Amino acid sequence: MKNVLKWPSFMLVLILSLVLSGCSTGEESSSSGGSGGSSEAKGTIEQIKERGKLIAGVKYDTKLFGLKDPASGEVEGFDIDIAKALAKQILGDETKVELKEVTSKTRIPMLQNGDIDLIIATMTITDERKEQVDFSDVYFEAGQSLLVKNDSAITGLESLDGVKVLAVKGSTSAQNIREKAPDAEVLEFDNYQDAFTALKAGKGEALTTDNIILIGMQQTDNNYKLVGGNFTSEPYGIAIRKGDTAFVEEVNNLLKNLKDSGEYDTLHEKWLGSKPE
Repeated sequence: MKNVLKWPSFMLVLILSLVLSGCSTGEESSSSGGSGGSSEAKGTIEQIKERGKLIAGVKYDTKLFGLKDPASGEVEGFDIDIAKALAKQILGDETKVELKEVTSKTRIPMLQNGDIDLIIATMTITDERKEQVDFSDVYFEAGQSLLVKNDSAITGLESLDGVKVLAVKGSTSAQNIREKAPDAEVLEFDNYQDAFTALKAGKGEALTTDNIILIGMQQTDNNYKLVGGNFTSEPYGIAIRKGDTAFVEEVNNLLKNLKDSGEYDTLHEKWLGSKPE
């Protein structure tokens, strides 16, 4: 009889121990993650000031926006200059920025893991992405197009039936082309450089992404041309960790200041050849 009475007490203690252990484990997990816990509670701006540098996720393979010079090792482009301007606004020095390479596939995980403070990398604002990150105001308007050889018979989406079209993993372009040209065969690559190399090697007959990115490719090889016009709207935004409203406001203030001062027009003309319309 005594053993029977002791059994419920033992079970109660065991259950309480498991509950308390579970709570403790959850707290430890949330505080140790790269994008969670106490570091996130500080806010990205405070973290930047404490470490003394801004860590920006940028492209290394996108001429005009973010391209690494193999000779000098320098990364240059429109997005890079915006990152420098933000570092100057927060830290008073545009050189206090660390540029980390991202691709269309890796950029959101790197932001969520806390590897970077924000993404400035020709990133289209979409409803799907808004579920994972917060976005700044639009800082550039692009549109998807097609890049083909100068002697290609392809003139636009209507010419893509049975055609191998090259795109980049994790991009809106790959998704869009499947919807707008369902009879095309889409081959995806890790980055734009690999996709363009594949196009030049004849692994596909067209490459699709945003027009301004394709223009950058065309500038490196005039054997190619853009066709089909712009068949999507691609508004670029700067991505920030979900819920960091103070940092979103800081970035939006930067974009407003750049436009109000005329510096945005200067950067636009410097990299894209003309002032914005």
